[in-house]
Amino acid sequence: MSDQVPVIWWVRRDLRLGDNAALAGAIASGRPVVPLFIHDETVEALGAAAKWRLGEGVACLGQALSARGSRLILRRGPALDVLRAVIAGTGAAAVVWSRAYDPASVARDKSVKAALAEDGVEARSCAGHLLFEPWTVETGQGGFYKVYTPYWKAVRDRAVPEPAPAPGLIPRPDTWPASDEIGTWRMGAALRRGAAVLARFAPVGEAAAQDKLNEFATRKIADYADRRDMPAADATSGLSAHLTCGEISARACWHAGLNAMDAGKAGAETFLKELVWREFGWHLMWHSPHIAERNWREGWDGFPWSTEGDSPEATAWKRGRTGIPFVDAAMREMYVTGTMHNRARMIAASWLTKNLMTHWRVGMDWFAEHLIDWDPASNAMGWQWVAGSGPDAAPYFRIFNPVTQAEKFDPDGAYRDAWIAEGRQSPDRRALAYFDAVPRAWGLSPGDAYPAPAVTPEAGRRRALAAYEARGG
Repeated sequence: MSDQVPVIWWVRRDLRLGDNAALAGAIASGRPVVPLFIHDETVEALGAAAKWRLGEGVACLGQALSARGSRLILRRGPALDVLRAVIAGTGAAAVVWSRAYDPASVARDKSVKAALAEDGVEARSCAGHLLFEPWTVETGQGGFYKVYTPYWKAVRDRAVPEPAPAPGLIPRPDTWPASDEIGTWRMGAALRRGAAVLARFAPVGEAAAQDKLNEFATRKIADYADRRDMPAADATSGLSAHLTCGEISARACWHAGLNAMDAGKAGAETFLKELVWREFGWHLMWHSPHIAERNWREGWDGFPWSTEGDSPEATAWKRGRTGIPFVDAAMREMYVTGTMHNRARMIAASWLTKNLMTHWRVGMDWFAEHLIDWDPASNAMGWQWVAGSGPDAAPYFRIFNPVTQAEKFDPDGAYRDAWIAEGRQSPDRRALAYFDAVPRAWGLSPGDAYPAPAVTPEAGRRRALAAYEARGG
């Protein structure tokens, strides 16, 4: 094979140059590299915020490649059709990509790999999204882990390779194939005016991710275990969207945590455990992909959750108008920033699934539409954990009381003040941004009266426990 026959780097959720096994493999071939991002059916299926954020990340990677004398080729259509077209146009004899683990991507990739092999084109997938490939972590009996703590104990001492640096040179072909312009894809169209708000609050790209990791490891990780549950404290890494888009690798985060632990920083191990919690979600999705579609645990299909996502109670929850300040602050943070503090996610999810007796799928799908750090495995596992129907789930009777949770984790009301404008003489700019981010059709204004709750925490808890007891649980 001629050294001038290109290899295609099929870019997916690995929007970075550093520690990228697929890119490194393409370069190691010694042949010209054609970076290619495909807007296929899996991209089209993304929620509004996740699609916007992915588009921003793709554009940023394109700029980084251009700065190195390369290009990111953009095409739209079914992945196999696009790959065949680019192969025909460039004469490429190989395609390499970073592995994905969600059911839709797995099915697509198996089909693409088989078809390319029939075409006589080398197709190779590489690890890169996770620390540990899901099939490499087994129980003593050879099965998969269903509880987090044993999973953590099984992987915590495993060797994880050091992250590889970004390449200095990316060999380029003599001629480039035609490319779409990303603006024509209108990946933020579904967000409408909300896209402009998110853009003010959502840093994008590999350089921003590295800066965040460095800042966290330098200034925040020591207090992480003590302060991470305080939503107003700015005590977390803020890396979730960067990890989701692959703008930084899990290995880079892992080694930053290890180095901090070696330096005696108290919160470092807790940070490593949170990285492994993400791994655990993907471990579960790989071995039991139904976790994103239906109750993971047996005996929950008859539970009397409401599936009406447009009921008055569910609508109030979606709009951050439940009358419960901690819950509403959480939902409003999501519309403005595209993310939500983890403690707040648990409170918001508990309120919907337990106090409002609404199915976790309603909440999971709503988060998928509005989170820029949407991760199918973490989202599904988190919702089922709170609802009680998932692996390693919180007992159903663990119903988070948003009032006492606020007293404990937001004692001075700073988080609620940051996101709720009604009734405040000088609302925070973030609280006001919520009204710019949400659809005009909602008809909301900061001058509106703050709503009274449709159900009190005590009444909601009693109703939820009665339903649980009635099912024989």
